[in-house]
Amino acid sequence: MTAIYILWLRQIKRYLRSRSRIIGSLGQPALFLVALGFGFGPIFQKAGIGNYLDFLAPGVISQGILFTAIFSGIDLIWDRQFGFLKETLVAPVPRLSIMIGRTLGGATIATIQGIFVLILTLIIGFRPQNLYLLPLTLSFMFLMALLFTALGTAIASTLNDFQGFQLIMNFLVMPLFFLSGALFPLQSAPPFLQIIAKVDPLSYGVDSLRTTLSGISTLGVFTDFLVLGILTGIVLIIGSYLFSKIQI
Repeated sequence: MTAIYILWLRQIKRYLRSRSRIIGSLGQPALFLVALGFGFGPIFQKAGIGNYLDFLAPGVISQGILFTAIFSGIDLIWDRQFGFLKETLVAPVPRLSIMIGRTLGGATIATIQGIFVLILTLIIGFRPQNLYLLPLTLSFMFLMALLFTALGTAIASTLNDFQGFQLIMNFLVMPLFFLSGALFPLQSAPPFLQIIAKVDPLSYGVDSLRTTLSGISTLGVFTDFLVLGILTGIVLIIGSYLFSKIQI
């Protein structure tokens, strides 16, 4: 437990010390909220669907969590390149504890990032439908962050260089985001896109936040929790196995 706590705390301290990283990571969500929220808002209202900002905000929050969580795998490659990972792995601590500590740290950072984006949406004009559901919203945010941090760690465990990780992530992250229904209603999408969205794990994260923040549900909050929970468990098991096989 001590090793898990130390690694968790180290991840958070590293993140909080990097103010430029925090500010820079808010640029893309702000662009989506302003350009799409206000640009497509009138079209959305004319279609009789409602306020587009209320629809878009949960998707942009999910984007902030996804990008921060999955790219936390870069820290693993960084530590491997500069020798810190070797020092950690030779310590008399089970590798499972190291992996859990790093994953919890990355998930906490991604959740904090999601909270920052949520605050940004409030500044721009988004208003949650029910403040009493905010604790449930934070729970879904952390579960989503845990899933994608574990995925980023699993992928990073098989790679040795930054270029390979970034290449794989670009082919993975953008489809996950754009096909999740974060930017468009799944009900009005073509059938083949609806099928793809149901395979996309981020769809359940977006839907859970949209349900608790905007009162708009497509897949069902229980289904969202069940799918995210099962996938998180599976990815954690796979990530733990791959991390245990790291050669240094």
